[in-house]
Amino acid sequence: MGGSAVSRNTPYGVDPRGAAVDGLIVGHRLMAANEPELALKAYLRAAAEDGISTDTLSAIGSANLALGRLGQAEKILRRALEIEPNFVPALNNLGCVLMEQGKIGEARVVFQQAYALDSGQSDSIRENLKRAIARTEAPVYDETEDQGEFQLVRREKGRYVLLTEL
Repeated sequence: MGGSAVSRNTPYGVDPRGAAVDGLIVGHRLMAANEPELALKAYLRAAAEDGISTDTLSAIGSANLALGRLGQAEKILRRALEIEPNFVPALNNLGCVLMEQGKIGEARVVFQQAYALDSGQSDSIRENLKRAIARTEAPVYDETEDQGEFQLVRREKGRYVLLTEL
């Protein structure tokens, strides 16, 4: 009777005595398939089965980033970097989180560190660093945008008003 209950609940073609696929691998495949919610569940399963590591924390952080949970992603990625400060994927993902939060200067520093540790091998890190540099060096005012003409107008003795046509 016990064998029939197992066979009834076991999906067709699955050996229940077989080894499960690593949760990190499943999560990475789900992230590649643009399924971050399912990937997060796989990463959490991997953390439960194999323990907390830099890899699992970085993966959980990247899934949270993909889901738009920036505060959670930042916290988890910083925890991963406490364990292994030179882990390039966590640095890159933290830089992305910081860019999304508008912390451009800090993101630039993080991307520079990731780029240096990666020896410039990763195109994505190089592109992220270029974007961060461009955003930190961007002028405050866009010179191509029409700002209108300014005109100084005297209102009364000693008082002037600056007017513009927008």
